[in-house]
Amino acid sequence: MSAGDKKQVDSPLGYDEFLRVDVRVGTIIKAEAFPEARQPAFKLVVDFGSEIGMKKTSAQVTVHYSLEALPGRQVAAVVNFPPKQIGKFMSQVLVLGFPDENGDIVLLEPDRAIPNGGRMS
Repeated sequence: MSAGDKKQVDSPLGYDEFLRVDVRVGTIIKAEAFPEARQPAFKLVVDFGSEIGMKKTSAQVTVHYSLEALPGRQVAAVVNFPPKQIGKFMSQVLVLGFPDENGDIVLLEPDRAIPNGGRMS
């Protein structure tokens, strides 16, 4: 753990602050190659239900997932960060995952089907 990581762990976060992070579940509808990305990544379109709709994102998940395996998979994402320009692509949400022992991302996903747009509580 780096000194920066240690500081984050030791900094208490108030519950109201935590609630400001809007984490929702969505279903990946489409996955495409993103060859112009600096780090290997895919472009994803995720359906977050009628309240939020379809959102685009990029995800560096090319080690553990193929383009064909991603559509239909449910994922968790932060939906209230500001959009982020990644090259010519605008990422609208942040799909969540954890690094494995090699630093490659494993997606955070529910173990049961959840209605799209369901908020983490």
